[in-house]
Amino acid sequence: MKIGVCLNFNDAESLPQKFADVKSNGFDNCQLISWNPATWTEENAELINSLCREHGVEISAFWCGWEGPTVWNFTEGPLVLGLVPEKYREMRIKNLCDGADFAKLLGVKNVATHMGFIPEVPSDPLFDGFCDAVRQVAEHLKQNGQNILFETGQETPVAMLRCFEKVGTDNLGVNLDTANLILYGKANPVDALDVFGKYVMNIHAKDGLYPTNGHDLGSEVRIGDGKVDFKALFKKLHELGYDSYVTIEREIEGEQQAKDIIAAKEYLAAIIKEVTGKDAE
Repeated sequence: MKIGVCLNFNDAESLPQKFADVKSNGFDNCQLISWNPATWTEENAELINSLCREHGVEISAFWCGWEGPTVWNFTEGPLVLGLVPEKYREMRIKNLCDGADFAKLLGVKNVATHMGFIPEVPSDPLFDGFCDAVRQVAEHLKQNGQNILFETGQETPVAMLRCFEKVGTDNLGVNLDTANLILYGKANPVDALDVFGKYVMNIHAKDGLYPTNGHDLGSEVRIGDGKVDFKALFKKLHELGYDSYVTIEREIEGEQQAKDIIAAKEYLAAIIKEVTGKDAE
């Protein structure tokens, strides 16, 4: 397995230092995260490709944000996030297709995003329209030779699987965020692999705690301090034949974030070696 890190792409000016930091911290791959469609230009693609060559860093996936409101909780969140709300659907279909075209300029095959609170009940009036929107995005990416990856969290594993079955294209995958399933109280990530394990194409290695009230998400914490059983997780992934990217995500900023990421790399590498018998790359 290949351990990498998230790189937030907000502007071109900060990219040289960010790519240098990825390499200096001992990583040779990253997941590029961007919520700003204005930055998805040919000029910036050339810059990123140049920085990848300069530092020997591979982009494992493009994490594509979208425009409009973002509220990460249980009350407003279902009304505004992803492709579920009809009000923002058309705009976000375009965002995701544009982001995929930018990723194609980078030679990146996997495009990940949050799809929103997928309705749990198939007869929900929003479900069919949501699946139609996903199909539009998936078909555009298929023309690019790309996969669309659902980041876990806001939906139960079976709701995601039901959407995959209804959409029906062969380029649907999972960006397994190990903490999000816990933060949203939707599932244990180890057990979730029984439902969608064959679809996992990338992983956000992250840790967290379950919610303690009905309004707020649980808390993200340093890897090793939360509820994710990484040994059991990697054991099951290994049994499923997964041997790809493990992207560390730590949702704080500053010096402590860098320390926690480096510590997480050592922690995860040791577990991967124990479980698979091979060194993580």
